[in-house]
Amino acid sequence: MLLFIVSYLGGVLTILSPCILPVLPFVFARADKPFVRSGLPLLLGMAVTFAAVATLAAVGGGWAVQANEYGRWVAMGLLAVFGLTLLFPHLSDWVTRPLVSAGARLSQAAASQDGSGSSVGPSFLLGVATGLLWAPCAGPILGLVLSGAALQGANVQTTFLLLAYALGAATSLALALLIGGRVFTAMKKSLGVGEWVRRGLGVLVIAGVGAIALGLDTGFLTQVSLASPSGVEQALVDKVKPTPSDAQPSSSVIAQGDQNAMMSANPAMMMKAKPAAGDALPVEGQLPSLSGAVEWLNTPPLTAEGLRGKVVVVDFWTYSCINCLRSIPYVRAWAEKYANQGLVVIGVHSPEFAFEKNVANVRQAIKDLRVGYPVAVDNNYAIWQGFNNQYWPAHYFIDAQGRIRGHHFGEGDYDKSEQIIQQLLKEAGRTDVAQGTVAVDAKGAEAAADMNDVISPETYIGYERADNFIAPSGMVVDKSQVYAKAGPLDLNQWTLTGDWTVDKEKATLNAGGGGIVYRFHARDLHLVLGPGPDGKPVRFHVLVDGKAPGDAHGVDVDGDGNGTVTNQRLYQLIRQGKPVEDHTFEIDFEDPGAEAFAFTFG
Repeated sequence: MLLFIVSYLGGVLTILSPCILPVLPFVFARADKPFVRSGLPLLLGMAVTFAAVATLAAVGGGWAVQANEYGRWVAMGLLAVFGLTLLFPHLSDWVTRPLVSAGARLSQAAASQDGSGSSVGPSFLLGVATGLLWAPCAGPILGLVLSGAALQGANVQTTFLLLAYALGAATSLALALLIGGRVFTAMKKSLGVGEWVRRGLGVLVIAGVGAIALGLDTGFLTQVSLASPSGVEQALVDKVKPTPSDAQPSSSVIAQGDQNAMMSANPAMMMKAKPAAGDALPVEGQLPSLSGAVEWLNTPPLTAEGLRGKVVVVDFWTYSCINCLRSIPYVRAWAEKYANQGLVVIGVHSPEFAFEKNVANVRQAIKDLRVGYPVAVDNNYAIWQGFNNQYWPAHYFIDAQGRIRGHHFGEGDYDKSEQIIQQLLKEAGRTDVAQGTVAVDAKGAEAAADMNDVISPETYIGYERADNFIAPSGMVVDKSQVYAKAGPLDLNQWTLTGDWTVDKEKATLNAGGGGIVYRFHARDLHLVLGPGPDGKPVRFHVLVDGKAPGDAHGVDVDGDGNGTVTNQRLYQLIRQGKPVEDHTFEIDFEDPGAEAFAFTFG
């Protein structure tokens, strides 16, 4: 209930947000109409449309994003016509001639000044159009709601939270509309400038459409506004959003690992080692429910109750995460070594990228990785949240009584993890527990990193988390852009060449011949890639300092640097020998459609 109240209050504050400014002319254009029959339907249309579109955005489907984008342009066209009919009355007569045009009828009704007939329907439809334009206007509170949807999955609660936010904004706009209506009425009575008011509103409507079309609603206006509610909103968010200390387990047996393994890059969230294996292990809580998995692979569905009497290792992973891939050989070896001694290993696949939600992709990944133990497909992050987890990979150790007795975040310390497994098996009464630790001979991307020589960080290509991007034009978001090759790059800088569209999660190549250049320092270079929506293979060529990689090629390219993107996964492109030095990496794609998500190093 608290989150619903906070969402509503956040919506109320939206009227102070700069991104609402281009929408206000559309609202005030009906200020001289009866509020119940005109203003109220418009506001309800805005609220309902906003909740629906934002819910689709929370689902994360690419089709929904495209539908929203097309809807924005249709809405802008519709409202531009509405503004012109306010500015030029004779235009209203002309646009209403095609009886089959719903948009024209809407514009005629919206522009009508005599108040005759019912205006509820046209006003509601106008609100629907305005809601499409308003949907991208999001502050920290809306971000909290959408983040929750990403973790828990879009559901009825998500829609009601978004509707609460929208109704809060509609409430503040309604108050402004009622006050504005009185102001406009007084102006027309005392000054007789009703015609000029109508034309002025038409100008403002067209200006608002132009501002939205140019991106000023979320760009320039946000930067120049002196009345932003973000600070107030953030204070409300802080009241309901868990802090890192609230979200992580209270104690740790092992907590070492690569910082890239963290969901959040805050170093303070990494926990230090606690008692060594062999000492008394703390009780950190009970094994949460496993019922949130959307599907189980390699096994029928498992339950916390059904696992009582077994020692359990829960491994949170996702198949394009290099840190997860390097830990899987050890998890796989534990599952094989202790399978007959009472150990159950469960891989919880919690996706980072949208393509990792595809169960067919996960099924292929566990086949390629030779994962034979049970895997829970946690697309809605239900199990992840049950553990209050924040890391990939993360290993939790559960005793035969269903109690969490230790955990480890990131790579490394595999021997200590295995000693905990042995200790919990002995506590469960096993007398035949195998001794020693597993010996793993991992190959390819699964081989342990050479962390002494890794200076380059994990680097995301989508604009939501992109760092160190260099280009003469800067990064152009959500539309096609031809990038010219940047000058010499400093260490850890990268750039694009050719025709790309960069969205929040990835960059997509629109025409063959484009590429990516990265100045890096590490033994291994990996890139998460995928073909386009049509699934057609994409050929590519890799260079290191302008030459074919030769013996420094990764497992997914040959010595000449040739490779093919066939499915969505992590590709190992470079594995060089000693000494490890700074190098310039280039990948050029011969075919269009390539999708690039993130660089990782090892």
